[in-house]
Amino acid sequence: MASKGNAALEAMFEEATVDAYGDDEQPTGLFTMIEEHLAVPFTTTTVLGVEVTVRKIDPTADSVVAVCARGRHRQRIDLLDLPLPTPAPDGAAWIDAYRHWAGR
Repeated sequence: MASKGNAALEAMFEEATVDAYGDDEQPTGLFTMIEEHLAVPFTTTTVLGVEVTVRKIDPTADSVVAVCARGRHRQRIDLLDLPLPTPAPDGAAWIDAYRHWAGR
């Protein structure tokens, strides 16, 4: 997926954090937008090239993770490290906005 320009990512960040009362609430705003707009489940490759299905997105104390599944196995992958498939799922631009906010 072609990354959105910095101005577009900044606009998305502003939209996601308009109600945040400080830096500590910004991740929650971004998570909410990802949760609302990202089309899950979707399949992607992750650790060592193994294909997994991203079942959902969860917040943690200090990041956002993708809950990935392959058969009975589950693994949580930090959203900053999750490779996206081509084409990217609908709403993946919000992952770009999150990565931009995180400095990646």
